[in-house]
Amino acid sequence: MSSSKTFKTFLMAVGIFLTGHSFAADSDANADANDIAIHGYDTVAYFTESKPTQGSTKFTATYKNTIYQFASSDNRNKFRANPEKYAPQFGGHCAMGVALNKKLDVDPTAWRIVEGKLYLNLNKQVQDKWVSDISGNLKTAYEIWPSIKDKPAASL
Repeated sequence: MSSSKTFKTFLMAVGIFLTGHSFAADSDANADANDIAIHGYDTVAYFTESKPTQGSTKFTATYKNTIYQFASSDNRNKFRANPEKYAPQFGGHCAMGVALNKKLDVDPTAWRIVEGKLYLNLNKQVQDKWVSDISGNLKTAYEIWPSIKDKPAASL
């Protein structure tokens, strides 16, 4: 058997193994040990307030087995009505990291909305690099994401 076929067989076996196990949060979601997304920041506030805003444990919603916190019940209700609109892209992982075939954590203050989608970055320096070619980096990230979204970050 060729090494290419062996590798494909291995990947299929790993895929079957992973699908047979459940995780607290979806494997593509960036969440802490308590399944809290975006370090507890309100994902709706990026759109409505145009700034990062800390959420509260009083106002939460679950999406893809990840817990989002909100600054108000109004923001929570907006999220519940349309989570795809407000949830960060790439499961909340750093957009530049995904373009580099990595799943990296984020700094909730390093953010940008592009064409109605929320993107987060590891930090402001990484965001500066990402912003230097948003369209190119997004194109690359969207090409890479399907191949890494179900892989644990530590394996990349």
